[in-house]
Amino acid sequence: MCAVAAMLSALLWGQPKFAGGLALGSALGILSYLWLHQAVEALMNTGKPRVSRLLIAKILARYPLALGAVMVFCWTGWLPFLAILAGLFVPAAGVLIEAVVQLREGFRTD
Repeated sequence: MCAVAAMLSALLWGQPKFAGGLALGSALGILSYLWLHQAVEALMNTGKPRVSRLLIAKILARYPLALGAVMVFCWTGWLPFLAILAGLFVPAAGVLIEAVVQLREGFRTD
C-alpha cells in the first residue's frame, strides 16, 4: 500500500522515471522481506537442525540480486538511484505503520 501511494504521488507530480524507480525498489525490498520471512518461519517451525537448500539459496541470493538490479539501472541511467533507494525502504515504512497501529490498539481502553 505504501509503494502504491508513493508511485501514484510520483506520477501525479509528473515523474514517471521516479515512479519506475520506486516500483523497482519496492519490488526488490518486498521480495527480500518475503524471503527473509520464509527463512525465519522455516527456522522456527522445523524440528530439524537443517533447512532446505532452496531457502539457503534465497538468503544467499538476496543481497547480490538487489545490488545487481540496482547497479544495472543506475549505470544505464534508466531509473534514478534515489527513487530505487526510497523504494527499498517500503518494507520499513510498512513495519513502522504497523507498529503505530499496534501501539494505538495497545493503549486503547474499552
